[in-house]
Amino acid sequence: MLRNMIKTASDATGLSQADTKEAIGIVLNTAERQGSPLAEAIFRKMPGARTLSAITGAETGAATGVIARLIEQTPGGRRHVGEGMFTSLHKAGLGHKEIAKLLPSISGYMKMTYGMEAFGHLGDLVVADMMPVLEKAAVAA
Repeated sequence: MLRNMIKTASDATGLSQADTKEAIGIVLNTAERQGSPLAEAIFRKMPGARTLSAITGAETGAATGVIARLIEQTPGGRRHVGEGMFTSLHKAGLGHKEIAKLLPSISGYMKMTYGMEAFGHLGDLVVADMMPVLEKAAVAA
């Protein structure tokens, strides 16, 4: 199933399957580090997804300690991890256009294959808890 998602996302983005696998690993690792319930749902449904997340995290130097992971789940930590995801995707060779196609392709695959409709957009995994912070900032401005 993971291979099928990689192929689907590769077709959508125009990236090689190897680059797409790395990008999906970055997205999954980011979601996992933020304690996303959607990440856990993906891991339960898709064999190999948790392993890809862990391998990618190790390769990119992501935090693994319990305290570090808790810090990453604070509002400031979430923002840092979310921004880091985009930095890592850019380092992996994805531009804005590829990222814009990658996230919905993952979401669409999960909906089509597993009926998981909780994804408004896969970016919700990363930034959903930032919305109240952003809304407060907009009101204050």
